[in-house]
Amino acid sequence: MFKPLLSFRNVLLPVVFAAYLFVGCTGTQQTTEESQTTTQEKTVQPPSELDRLVPNPITEEIPNAFFNAIENDTRTMSGEPGKNYWTQWTNYDIDVELLPADTLVKGNAKITYYNNSPDTLNALYMELAQNLHAKGAQRSSPQEVTGGINLHNVGLNGDKLSQMQSRRDPSGYGVNGTLLFIRPKNAVAPGDSAKIEISWDFKVPRRGASGRMGYSEDNLFYIAYWYPQMRVYDDVVGWMTDQFTGTAEFYHDFADYNVDITVPDQWMVGSTGQLKNGKDVLAEDIYQRLNKAHNSDTVMSVVTEDDFGSVTKSPESGTLTWNFKAHKVRDFAFSVTKESKWDATRASVGDLDGDGDEEYTHINAIYRSSAPKWTDGAKFTQHAITFLSEQTGLEYPWPHMTSVEGGGIIGGGMEFPMMTIIGDYNNQSSQALYAVIAHELAHMWVPMIVSTNERHYAWMDEGTTTYNENQAKKAYYPEGPDYDLNDMKSYLQITNTDAEGPIMRWSNHHYNGFAYGIASYPKPASMLVSLRSLLGEKTFNKALHEFIDRWKYKHPYPWDMFNTFEDVAGRDLDWFWRAWYYETWTLDQAVGNVSIQDGTTRITIEDHGQAPMPANVEITKNDGSTMTRTIPVDTWLEGATQAVITVDGDVTNVVIDPNKNYPDTNRKNNSWQK
Repeated sequence: MFKPLLSFRNVLLPVVFAAYLFVGCTGTQQTTEESQTTTQEKTVQPPSELDRLVPNPITEEIPNAFFNAIENDTRTMSGEPGKNYWTQWTNYDIDVELLPADTLVKGNAKITYYNNSPDTLNALYMELAQNLHAKGAQRSSPQEVTGGINLHNVGLNGDKLSQMQSRRDPSGYGVNGTLLFIRPKNAVAPGDSAKIEISWDFKVPRRGASGRMGYSEDNLFYIAYWYPQMRVYDDVVGWMTDQFTGTAEFYHDFADYNVDITVPDQWMVGSTGQLKNGKDVLAEDIYQRLNKAHNSDTVMSVVTEDDFGSVTKSPESGTLTWNFKAHKVRDFAFSVTKESKWDATRASVGDLDGDGDEEYTHINAIYRSSAPKWTDGAKFTQHAITFLSEQTGLEYPWPHMTSVEGGGIIGGGMEFPMMTIIGDYNNQSSQALYAVIAHELAHMWVPMIVSTNERHYAWMDEGTTTYNENQAKKAYYPEGPDYDLNDMKSYLQITNTDAEGPIMRWSNHHYNGFAYGIASYPKPASMLVSLRSLLGEKTFNKALHEFIDRWKYKHPYPWDMFNTFEDVAGRDLDWFWRAWYYETWTLDQAVGNVSIQDGTTRITIEDHGQAPMPANVEITKNDGSTMTRTIPVDTWLEGATQAVITVDGDVTNVVIDPNKNYPDTNRKNNSWQK
């Protein structure tokens, strides 16, 4: 269904006039971070043929539930968490076994769920993501049908639960697609906890969860979305109960994990969390190499082809149990590989504890000989973690970062705390491999630390991550192309078409995959580039860092991000959020008439689009000197569609937005040459 670009109901205020703004320029270059325009004369002309459309504030778009959170002092209109802010907490103690020959995962868990909210919980909800692969499941794209997850036992607080036969049953559990519902005999009061015991198994799909997990050949398993996981209960909407349908991703609370992973010997395990019994499972020489590599600034080989068959201990039982512990993470995933190489090093992450000493995290790259480009995997991972720790203003907090090659399961990449699975990239360049590693590692900050709701607002993590990825690529390939501009061009290809949807549309509700992709990745990344130009790099970086710092290990909503940027910048940016996030408006600024009279050049700048933005104009004079003048966005917000800049002397060249910081849909009318 086509949604018109312009709607006059509850969206726009028509302003039935156009104004000309005259700006006198003396030729002195402005040197402040954010260009200023000195208004010498302003006159209002008769109405233009094109009425100016001015954005409404976004207040009307913010749900009442968000204002209720502000009323309850869990959030604020400044973008900071409120004094009463809370999140729920979970401890997971899990035993899991992978049987590669049967492509089967078997697990049992003891889960302690802590109710830190002020609410009494009459029900508990968990996610069964593997039920995406159950027969009859709601899906946004075709998936392999494996039967989904099989629950063998569900218990609560020491009592075994039965599957509910009626809504009137006083206690029990029920399964609806990817949602597990538990009704306790006694509600979980504020400050109380619930102890859940559950066992399950499932057949591993070859390319599960839309290519985010699975197995390849007979030597690689990547296990994710594999255990019953507590759904988020937050201060805005309460329980998050949306189905996982395969496209829009996840929303998780933070937890501690103690996980025992049992696999056949000579299969190597990489996992979220810190390996606690490496000496018990790894062959002695491999264990020593690993320790040496993790204390080295250069990449070292831990496992080579010569080590295949003697990587681990070989007990009589034929299996080994690897123990991993993870603190304050929102998910848990692991890889199990046979005949894979293992490279390792360390990466500087800054000063984590504030003692003045440089800190490091361990870096691992696990890949098969069939993926030769991955010889750079550890080096790429090392660089990206160090760069992103500085870029985000927050040091990488966990004990390791492991990149796993997953050709045959995935083409691009998928992120998990401390872990990522990425394609082999055999048919692409090394630069492309670095790009996807940098992208997935940037997700360690959003949503793995700043835990956004990806199922509703994929743009919050994917857009921010795409922006940070581009900055990492600039650092690694300084002679490379303009990565920000390339993403802007990707976004512009959908503008002025029936296909585009607004950024703020819920991720699962986009009308087509193209709209979802653009609204989640290149457009929000381009909006951050535009915001950087609008606010100035120093202010923008301060706001981005402040947002990450305020909302680390918490659950921000879009309006927390918007409010933080406004708070740090000291500016009302409602017009920006409205134009670029809530609508599919476009920018089209143009150089109109340029004329000289009595030694003064008059340059008319026209605004043909719906999205208002400052017009940064570079002017070259007859003597070769250049100056930059900015028509402030307030000019267009006041209803003008044209503004005039006056310059002493003759002018030979005029260019709007010469650095291409804003997504103008028609660059052909952005310049004039004498």
